[in-house]
Amino acid sequence: MDREPDEMRSLGVVGICKEAYNILQLHLRLFFSLALTLVLPLGAVIFCHDLITHPLWRKIHWDSNELDMEQAGSAARAQTQSRLDAELFGLGVITVVYVIFVLAFSLLSTAAIVYSVASIYTGKGLSYLKVISVVPKVWKRLFFTFLWAHVLIFLYYVAFFTVLFLLLALEHATGMNVLFLGIPVLIVFYTFLFYFNVVWHLASVVSVLEGSYGIDALKKSSELVKGKRWIGCCVFLIYTVCTFLVLFMYNLMVRTHHHVQSLVGRVFFGLMLLLLWTAVTLIGILVQTVVYFVCKSYHNESIDRYALSEHLDGYLGEYMPLKGPVSLEALEAELEEI
Repeated sequence: MDREPDEMRSLGVVGICKEAYNILQLHLRLFFSLALTLVLPLGAVIFCHDLITHPLWRKIHWDSNELDMEQAGSAARAQTQSRLDAELFGLGVITVVYVIFVLAFSLLSTAAIVYSVASIYTGKGLSYLKVISVVPKVWKRLFFTFLWAHVLIFLYYVAFFTVLFLLLALEHATGMNVLFLGIPVLIVFYTFLFYFNVVWHLASVVSVLEGSYGIDALKKSSELVKGKRWIGCCVFLIYTVCTFLVLFMYNLMVRTHHHVQSLVGRVFFGLMLLLLWTAVTLIGILVQTVVYFVCKSYHNESIDRYALSEHLDGYLGEYMPLKGPVSLEALEAELEEI
C-alpha cells in the first residue's frame, strides 16, 4: 500500500477494491495461510451447522407429534419423552458450541487480516507466525466491540418492537388501518440497521489499529464514516450480496439437494462454494481495512506510519509507549545533558 494520503482520500468503490486486490496479490502466500487456518474453518462450521441441525429439528418435530398422539402415563410416552429431552439437550449443546466457535474464529480472522494489512502499510516485516502470535491479544479488544455492537442492536430491536406494539394497540383502539405507518417504520428500521452494520464493521478495524475499542470504537467509526457514507454502504452492500448469493446457492444445491441428487455432486458443489465463501470473506475484510485508511485520509487525520508501526509493535511487547508528547526542544536539551 504505497499510496499517499491525498491519493487514498480520492479512492472510490472501484479504487478501494483494486487496492485490496493489489495487497492480496502481493502477499498471496500470507493471506492464503490465514484464509486456510482461520477463515476456512469458520466457513466449514457455518456450512455444516445446518446440515447437522436440520435433520435434528425434523426428528424433534416428529417426536413432538408422536408424543401428542400417545396416551398419558404409557411406557411408550415416557420413552418418547426421554428421547425428545435428549434430542433437545443435544441441539442446545450443538448451538452453544456453534456460537462460541463462530464468534471466536470470526474475531480471530478479522484481527489477523486487519493487522496484516496495517503492517503491510507501515512496511514492517511480516510472517504468518508473527501474525498468529498477535491475534490472541487483539481478540479481546474486538470482543468488547462486538459485545457493545450487539447490545446496541438488541436495544434497537426492543425499540422497534415497542413501536410495532404501539401501532397495533392504536389500530385495535381506533380501528384505523396503520399499514401506511408500518411500512415507513420498516423501511427506516432496516435502513438504520444496515448503516449500523457499516459502522460496526469499520469499528472492528478501529479496535485493532487505534487505542479505542468497545463503545469508543463505535463512536470513532461513526465519525470516520461521515463524508464517505455512500462508499462505505456500497462496499458493505456488495459484500453482503456476494455472501448471500453464496449461501443461497449452498442451500439450493447442497442442503436441500433438490437440484443435485448425487452425494458426490453435493460434496463437490459444497467444497466449491465453501472456497468461494472463504475468498469473499477474506477480500471483504481486506476491503474493510482499506476503507478505514480512506476515511482517515478524507478527514485529514494524519496516518503516521511510524506511530502506527509502534502501535502494532505494542501487541508484541516490542516497545514502551510514551506517556505523553515530547517536544523537540526537550529532546535536544536531554541530548545535550547526555
